[in-house]
Amino acid sequence: MSQLFSSIAPDEGEQRIRIQFMERHTMLPVKAVYFLVLIYYLYFSDWSEPDTVRWTLFRTIQWFFFLCLIVNAVITVMLLRMEEFSTATLREVVFSICLFDAVLLAIMTELTGGFESFLFWLFLGLQVRNAISMPIATTQIMANLCVSVIYLCAGAFDIVVARSVEDLEGITVEPVMLRALLLVLMTVCCYGLQVLVDKQRRMDAEEGEFDRRQSQLQASGRLAAEIAHQVKNPLGIINNAVFALGQAAGNNETLKNQVKLVREEVNRADQVITKLMGYAQLVEGRLAKLDINDVLEAAILHVFPKGHKFGIRVRRNYGIALPPLLAQPGHISEVFVNILQNAREALGKDGEISVKTSYGGDYTFKVTIEDKGPGIAPEQIKMVFEPYHTTKEKGTGLGLAIVKHNTELYGGSVTIESELGKYTRFNLVFPGRSAIRFQA
Repeated sequence: MSQLFSSIAPDEGEQRIRIQFMERHTMLPVKAVYFLVLIYYLYFSDWSEPDTVRWTLFRTIQWFFFLCLIVNAVITVMLLRMEEFSTATLREVVFSICLFDAVLLAIMTELTGGFESFLFWLFLGLQVRNAISMPIATTQIMANLCVSVIYLCAGAFDIVVARSVEDLEGITVEPVMLRALLLVLMTVCCYGLQVLVDKQRRMDAEEGEFDRRQSQLQASGRLAAEIAHQVKNPLGIINNAVFALGQAAGNNETLKNQVKLVREEVNRADQVITKLMGYAQLVEGRLAKLDINDVLEAAILHVFPKGHKFGIRVRRNYGIALPPLLAQPGHISEVFVNILQNAREALGKDGEISVKTSYGGDYTFKVTIEDKGPGIAPEQIKMVFEPYHTTKEKGTGLGLAIVKHNTELYGGSVTIESELGKYTRFNLVFPGRSAIRFQA
């Protein structure tokens, strides 16, 4: 559930844009009007002295308001020159000034009736302002909860200190609880709205990257296919011509050796071109937005079809709300199929395989596949990903090499942990929204 309702903060550029919009372009004009109203209210209104407590509070507010003017003047200068400050500094400044504004508003709330003051609605506005200016979830929730607590403290102070016994008789508990609940609900709604906006932002970014990468892959595939076609035909002609020369060489051993050398090099070049054509077909494949849990489940059913008699138990522990992977399904499926087949062969007729997916932070996800098999010797672990390295009698030694290649093709990584006689664990990490990395 924590992953489902988690919110990934936007990058620093987006955070600065939000601070600029809310704090500089919106709040500065609003505060200018707000402070002008307070100046008239605090210094030019006709105030009497109804009681000592409220008069003392009023004089205290006048001095505190003067302090607020100085602090806000400094913050205004920083916001107007925000390009000179780091994003971290701006975040701290915004958090501090939001709490400072909440305290000023709380004092005015107490002065204008406490829980009965119409200024309560401005606290809800402060929470909305915090949600826009503070896209980092923990900071936003903390700020909005602090705003709620400050309001409740102001109302409580009004009841305990400033009200007479006669005034307290008209105060009921229900409106106070309703307002407190409304502040908490606003905190939750602001965060929930941010989660939705954040997910929509990521979906838009994924769609844009998907289209851009697919175009790059198609262009690269066409280029590779064209190069392979243009080079392969001349190589075929050269090979045939050299073969004819070899037939005409007769008993000339020197010429035969030269012909043999040329044909070997032509064959080597032909193999390179064949691989290039295979790469062209590879990148021409269609990218898809993959749910890693679905791909992993399909691989499990491929290796352990329904009704199998391997006697092996597969335990699944799938994470939720994992980032999608932009990849060709066949590539990623081949990774899991090879690992699971190795685990099945290592376990023989009995054993257990554990499969787990989880969020890895920084928009990555992890896949862990562990078998309770015989394990791998420490000296063998470093060589298991090398092509043609195998300890099986009928093995080709390409399975784990393909695992490493296909994983790194999409910017991921794979490591092995093993202990003889106990287990072998494959740890794979994939970045969300990845696509093929072209390698020389």
